[in-house]
Amino acid sequence: MDDLETRELRYFVAVAEELHFGRAAVRLGIAQPPLSRAIRQLEHRLGVQLLDRDRRGAVLTDAGRVLLREARTALDAVAAAARRTRRAGNPQRPLVLVTKAGASHELLQRLLDALAGEPGATPVEVLLCEVGEQARRLRDGQADVALMHRPFDDLAGFDTEDLCVEGQVAILPAAHPLASRDQLTLADVRDVPDLPMARWPRLDGTYPDGPGPEVRTQSQLAQLVALGRTLLVIPASSRAWQWPEHVAVPVVDAPEVTTVLAWPPSTHSAAVASLVRSAARLRDSAPPAGRRDRD
Repeated sequence: MDDLETRELRYFVAVAEELHFGRAAVRLGIAQPPLSRAIRQLEHRLGVQLLDRDRRGAVLTDAGRVLLREARTALDAVAAAARRTRRAGNPQRPLVLVTKAGASHELLQRLLDALAGEPGATPVEVLLCEVGEQARRLRDGQADVALMHRPFDDLAGFDTEDLCVEGQVAILPAAHPLASRDQLTLADVRDVPDLPMARWPRLDGTYPDGPGPEVRTQSQLAQLVALGRTLLVIPASSRAWQWPEHVAVPVVDAPEVTTVLAWPPSTHSAAVASLVRSAARLRDSAPPAGRRDRD
């Protein structure tokens, strides 16, 4: 049989992420021998080897890497089904909108104000997250709708409504010589010896190569820029979180960024539909969110 149980998928994901049966067993709260047996039985049923084992731990095979990706998706879907079912049973629940902290702040405020003015509008709960987390929050059912940014965020599988297009700016330490420029190019900011560009994790969690610091949160990034240790290039409207020690300078040849409203295609929610309509009206009546002029 090809049917897979959620229990064995959870077991496999724990081992695949820890790459160590002992640590995975502790994480799952079970003994190691039954965990090892469960993974061997899973390999036997699938007819493939998922892990290469040695005394130091384990390494994923090609088949194991495929199952890890698919298992995460399947477990997210199961969790999402449970969350959405519970929320559907509560007609008074708020609509949950997830967005990256500090991103598209002005647009978000206008959108919330517009929705609040609609007759019988559903209350909106704003869930703030770190970079790249919106897609996961939508897929696992923690959020109903998201503000996301093309081409940076993972929009695969979602329905979307484009809201605005804007340029990008470099966020620099105020004392750095580049901060006095009226505009910059990508070439100006890519190879600054004393100010390497910050590195965000890719969708798979790995970091691109480079000398810049690895960052995961906006607060880390803000302090590193203020200390003169890094710079970054972001959509112009994301400047809402910048500190007094920062300066934003337009990067004239950076790709434009499109802010979108995204939601799962399986959604059949009147509240989501109302939010999308409000967002579209704002888009059609408002000027662009980002400008290429200097602060």
